[in-house]
Amino acid sequence: MRNGARALLTQAVETEVADFLGRYADLKTAAGHQRVVRHGHLPEREIMTGIGPVAVRQPRVRDREAVGGERIRFSPSILPPYARRTKSLEVLIPILYLKGISTGDFEEALGALLGKDAGGLSASTIARLKEAWVDEHARWLDRNLSAKRYVYAWADGIYVQARLEDDAQCLLVIIGATADGKKELVGLADGIRESAQSWKELLLDLKRRGLTIDPQLAIADGALGFWKAIDEVWPKTRAQRCWVHKTANVLNRLPKSLQAKAKRALQDIWMAQTRRAAEAALDAFVESYGVKYDKAVECLTKDREALFAFYDFPAEHWKHLRTTNPIESTFATVRHRTIRSRGCLSNKTALAMIFKLAQAAEKSWNRLRGHGQLPKVILGVTFNDGIEVVRSQAQAAAA
Repeated sequence: MRNGARALLTQAVETEVADFLGRYADLKTAAGHQRVVRHGHLPEREIMTGIGPVAVRQPRVRDREAVGGERIRFSPSILPPYARRTKSLEVLIPILYLKGISTGDFEEALGALLGKDAGGLSASTIARLKEAWVDEHARWLDRNLSAKRYVYAWADGIYVQARLEDDAQCLLVIIGATADGKKELVGLADGIRESAQSWKELLLDLKRRGLTIDPQLAIADGALGFWKAIDEVWPKTRAQRCWVHKTANVLNRLPKSLQAKAKRALQDIWMAQTRRAAEAALDAFVESYGVKYDKAVECLTKDREALFAFYDFPAEHWKHLRTTNPIESTFATVRHRTIRSRGCLSNKTALAMIFKLAQAAEKSWNRLRGHGQLPKVILGVTFNDGIEVVRSQAQAAAA
């Protein structure tokens, strides 16, 4: 595996060098020779990876003729200067921390995982990494958001069994979609369960740091704390209840013998292609289950309007807007990799570790489908059952 990793890394670096030289292939020296050329290799060095140390050699590039005192230099992105470990280790270390491995035990733990040659990962190195990540998280919490605008926002309270202090009941998470469809981690804080006060403090903090434009739509479960908070802080934001949470809550109020059939009926509601069809399917569900299972029907119908808000947005976005899956899928990994153990971490340290895991996951988040429709949503273009409503010139003039 290590030999394979070395071959792949070498091939990737060689390809990057070839691309770099290709960009300057037309440059010539005064004597007519190629100006930017290969010039051997730098000394071999070891990179610590998730499968142990891998030795690599980085090609050297030479600019034969500086112009204006400046030389063209090659700085690889695949193998940055002075890199001593891969990004996979920067995910592994927070996981081990949250599992209960103490700083002094890291060298032994990583040695067992990566082999006896897992150098450069002593207790002092791990302590420095932890401090650096805590500082990085603190800077992230204080970052300026004045240049940001999020069209959609997903919010959820995630209960993890990390070694948080007793007063940290859950993580409050907000993920936003930018105008170009990119998903970003916007907020991450520990809250007292999912109280309105905790959500309000998080939203006000975002606003104080420059996030002054309300999202067009917020997607969350039925937790009253979040909805009370956005009524005060994001009053212009429309509400969309998460259908996955709603389905689970309704099924919990039905006998197990009926749950499979009821689940299909609920899917027929939120997968309907038009709002009218969805309303009809909901009415049919009420008629079928309302007499005997009034609590299940009440759970469904109390949020009727908020369950159908997505129909007023582009159909390409429905897949993203009907559930809080962007949060659930990301933090399922975090939740499964954490467990409560003795010797609690401070809130600050545990949140920094979870932040590093979330930050690593963020790199693989997919862009929103149909992101070209987002500027229209920002401009207030009307959508009916997911289709843009095109007004005639006469209507536009009258408006």
